[in-house]
Amino acid sequence: MQPSTLLKHVLQVQLIIQVVSVAFDVNCNSNYASYYGQNSARNQATLGSYCADATEDVIILAFMNGFPNVELNFANACETTFDGSSLLHCPNIAADIKFCQSKGKAVILSMGGAAGSYGFSSDSQASQFADTMWNMFFKGTATQRPFDDAVLDGIDLDIEGGGASGYAAFISQLRAHYVSDPSKQYYIAGAPQCPFPDAYLGSTLNSAWFDMVFVQFYNNYCGLNAYPTWFNFADWDTWAKTQSVNKNVK
Repeated sequence: MQPSTLLKHVLQVQLIIQVVSVAFDVNCNSNYASYYGQNSARNQATLGSYCADATEDVIILAFMNGFPNVELNFANACETTFDGSSLLHCPNIAADIKFCQSKGKAVILSMGGAAGSYGFSSDSQASQFADTMWNMFFKGTATQRPFDDAVLDGIDLDIEGGGASGYAAFISQLRAHYVSDPSKQYYIAGAPQCPFPDAYLGSTLNSAWFDMVFVQFYNNYCGLNAYPTWFNFADWDTWAKTQSVNKNVK
């Protein structure tokens, strides 16, 4: 082997190692996740600007605040729609999703939120909507894709209203789509309130596979503000280790 060829192979190996070292690893115990999209501080920058920060590991786009009739709201990050439609069309976010993923970040879409019109009336409706999600945001095909050809890494269920029906069926059907594409890892996350069990996701958390759970330890009696008296991290830690379908849930 010529020295120049050897150097080429060494550089290729180094590049591979660097890429692997920065890629999001759900099994890591120090991942940093942040929600993006609501401009709550009134100075929200582009999605890509946050992904340029090495601290970030998971970006959760917030929110799809309407389903099964799809409505999206990302405040100042996207205000354009498809012609003749109220559905947001966000080519700038689409480009930033690809940039984030090139930096090893996972980008997932949060469904629900504190305000909006959402929920399922049956398991059948929920399963059908999983097909819609796959076609609009993942590897499927849809006439209107809010993020064009960008492919998300998963979804987050931030369910704070609209009932508790259908979510286990939704996850089951979406995971069936996930396994049809072995080219990448897809994720399911949840964002329950801290009162245990969660009023809307409690039964789903006990019956469906979640990769990550972002417990809302704020705005409730059991939040971090109540430490040490009422702060109930231990309840959720026990759930993760003993009741969760995925005993390695983060």
